[in-house]
Amino acid sequence: MTSISLPIFGQGSQPAEQDGVALEYLQMPQEMTTYAMPQISTDLNAQDLAQANSILQQLQQNLAAFPSISAPIELTQLDAGNRRFIDELLGEGEVSVICSGEQNIRIQESVLAGVWRLQKLNARRQIINDTLEVGIIPQQLSQSAFNGAAGQIDTHWTVVPPGVMNAPPLLTELNAKIAGYRPGGEAHTINLSLLPQTEQDLAFLAKRLGGGSVTILSRGYGNCRITATGTTFVWWVQYFNSEDTLILNTLEVSDVPSVACASPEDIIDSCERLQEILKVYL
Repeated sequence: MTSISLPIFGQGSQPAEQDGVALEYLQMPQEMTTYAMPQISTDLNAQDLAQANSILQQLQQNLAAFPSISAPIELTQLDAGNRRFIDELLGEGEVSVICSGEQNIRIQESVLAGVWRLQKLNARRQIINDTLEVGIIPQQLSQSAFNGAAGQIDTHWTVVPPGVMNAPPLLTELNAKIAGYRPGGEAHTINLSLLPQTEQDLAFLAKRLGGGSVTILSRGYGNCRITATGTTFVWWVQYFNSEDTLILNTLEVSDVPSVACASPEDIIDSCERLQEILKVYL
């Protein structure tokens, strides 16, 4: 199967209009979330926070040891006061994840980038396991995102639905990229916003790709919603503006889209910030 070379569009790539009117392009959100020192309840006494202190010391060691993989830090048995302190100190960062496959798992990046809170839920949505993990992305997410997913897209159809125009060659391109992709490899992105796509095209793509079990929301720059499809390594990545209008619609072949991942530099910064926090609060 052959892949399709996508045309290049963008500011400066098109000739000027004869009437002198410049082409307009939607701008990506520019507002960025910034770090602020956590606010801790004044009724929490450092003398009563031995459990939290031990956990944060271990977290500091795990951050310093990165990129070595460290074991998750158990939070399930914390008492109410220590749990509240950890909750307030770690807060909620830019990335949230819901895994709804064989296990229901809620993942939240903390205000310390690269520090992830993983909570396993039972059928009644009660927390049965609560851990902290350091990494670019939680291991659980990358391991479970495509459990049971198809290895290739089924492109054997006899009749294309009315209104479908450009989806079939994109599916062929995706199959070629999936076949050649290896974990850790370079991502391949198809920008659907730059291609003529009918509503029927998008519906056909969604049906052929299938639905996955992982949904990610990244709020680093505006809102980015990332959904695992039912096809291995294929993610649907959509950017929305502050009015919840879709401004960029892409398909990506990768382990996990980079917009959801912390960087090694983030983790170095988080290690330094946690040192500052420990000096202030414990």
